[in-house]
Amino acid sequence: MGALSETWFAEGYIDFELKKYTLLSYLQDINHYFNQNKLYPQLADIIFHYNNLLAFRENKQFLQQQFPKRLTAVNIQKLQLLYEQMIADDELMEELEDIIRYSLPQMNQTIKDGTEIYEFVQDKLSISPVGLIPLETAEGYLLLCDGRYSDTLVYTYRLTIFERHDEKFRGIHTHYLEAYRKDLVHTCEHIKTMLIRKNSELPNPAVYCVETPLVLPVDETLLPIAKRSLVKYIARNAA
Repeated sequence: MGALSETWFAEGYIDFELKKYTLLSYLQDINHYFNQNKLYPQLADIIFHYNNLLAFRENKQFLQQQFPKRLTAVNIQKLQLLYEQMIADDELMEELEDIIRYSLPQMNQTIKDGTEIYEFVQDKLSISPVGLIPLETAEGYLLLCDGRYSDTLVYTYRLTIFERHDEKFRGIHTHYLEAYRKDLVHTCEHIKTMLIRKNSELPNPAVYCVETPLVLPVDETLLPIAKRSLVKYIARNAA
């Protein structure tokens, strides 16, 4: 992917035509992945850049809640200095405003395209607990099955909670374990039994099966959406 730097609009020669070309080249790359139904990390990346432009235009902190570690102190300082320059320099301010005014709707349209794919996939997912779910659901196993109906992919998962400002955010980390051939023997319940035997540290694990009739890139689309959907499912059922 032809990535944009975090401060792409503020780097080097600040010229509308030059930045327009840079942006369009980036969006072309993003759309190339979206056309293959590959959403991540591209969708998260463009949302970051969109939010960062908004924050710069509104003179807010250049640190987005959903990307707490992405912008370095150096980049934040660079943007703050540029904002001060912009206020003091009418010509520079006009050029930057033109760049931002053009870029935001272009990015927004691409985000909408990616979001439509995301929502379509999300609507086609079904999540079900495997057996009894314990009171503690912060870690366990995610079983993933797609429309090929050939394998059940097994991941460990661990939920994390981090706070920023006055809000709590839930994240999820997964680790791929193995795949089981989907047949009459390897049902989700049987896989759960084998996982318990193999891992004595989780004698009573939370196990969830996420299924879809769709066939999609697993790492770039299916798994990321399954993970986010599982976080919502667990939070909703814990409430």
